[in-house]
Amino acid sequence: MSSFTLHCMVLKSNAASPLFLPSGRVHIVTWNVGSAVPPDDITSLFGPNVSDGNIDMFIIGLQEVNSMINKRLKDALFSDQWSELFMDTLSPFGYVLVASQRMQGVLLLVFSKFCHLPFLRGVQTESTRTGLGGYWGNKGGVSARMTVFGHPVCFLNCHLPAHMRNLEQRMEDFESILQQQQFEGGTATGVLDHDVVFWFGDLNFRIEDYDIHVVKCAIDSNKLPLLWERDQLNMAKNTESILEGFMEGPLNFPPTYKFDVGTHTYDTSAKKRKPAWTDRILWRLRRTGSPVPTHNAALQRGLTSWLGGATKVTQHVYRSHMGFTISDHKPVSALFSLHFPFKVEMPLVELQVNKEWSKLSDATVRFTVAATYQRSSWDWVAIYKVHSEAFLQINLDNFYVSQAWIYGKSTGLL
Repeated sequence: MSSFTLHCMVLKSNAASPLFLPSGRVHIVTWNVGSAVPPDDITSLFGPNVSDGNIDMFIIGLQEVNSMINKRLKDALFSDQWSELFMDTLSPFGYVLVASQRMQGVLLLVFSKFCHLPFLRGVQTESTRTGLGGYWGNKGGVSARMTVFGHPVCFLNCHLPAHMRNLEQRMEDFESILQQQQFEGGTATGVLDHDVVFWFGDLNFRIEDYDIHVVKCAIDSNKLPLLWERDQLNMAKNTESILEGFMEGPLNFPPTYKFDVGTHTYDTSAKKRKPAWTDRILWRLRRTGSPVPTHNAALQRGLTSWLGGATKVTQHVYRSHMGFTISDHKPVSALFSLHFPFKVEMPLVELQVNKEWSKLSDATVRFTVAATYQRSSWDWVAIYKVHSEAFLQINLDNFYVSQAWIYGKSTGLL
């Protein structure tokens, strides 16, 4: 057997790595890609300073990913082109894919900084089909939930019914998605039970009353507030109880739909679709967040930092990316800061790995588990590969700790 050299990066609770809190930054992208082939470069979607490592998590929600039968069969065996592109873009900057959920053309990807992995627990995903009576799944919602440094957070990517006339159907489908998506364990079993919910996607809300000429004139003259008043989602937030608590930043960018593909020109086809802000990113705080635990409970849960105040979400950026022309939609992104009143700092598991493996007998990993953890027969250890890196993964009750290494090409082991 060929020899190989292995270099490990061990995650420890006292590691000198940037911590998520008290001001964790989350960057969300939503894009209806219109079944298009991915472009060569998507780096601009993540802001000008993606290489600085100032973002803690990247969340990507896509709609209308190519879902032809032969394409879906291939994607079942290998990662789809879009997922590969996002991994190729973010992996060099130290981000790891934490969760992925796809339902036909609706795709959700959750990336995190590598150093945060011990503090992302209870990762679960769900999907709800609503298109064609729920049989096909071309419309609906996919979600990923997890506890982030001890706080339940949920990301929900939706593709709701199209057309001006289907406002009521959009609301019914959204309510159905919220009712059907249930998670196991913990107190946050439903989407709205989480301390923070991010809701985004091609929500398909339109601009009422004004005709296409008035809408285009308002866009050209930068009188966007005139259009906000007749935006269906803005109006529905005042009347629909299911939208209570959902917040959104100002729409200071032109409507992101509908464009002639390959151009920056709004629809010139015979249908002449009226421009609309179909692509949105909203957030919601639970009225009563996770209670601050007692001192003893804090020790059991690994809480060592008391940050004070209440759970807060601050939006710093909300913008479109008008330079992309592969779809009739433009991508939309938002940057948030999250503040929680307390933080989990102690991982459930700590690994001890030899710094160098030169022969197979060196391949020994030791780990210690927190005394408060209740072991289960479902706990497991696994090795898996992500691109050019491999990860040694320990799973305890849906909690992941990973070790990364680079190995020689001649090993033939992975």
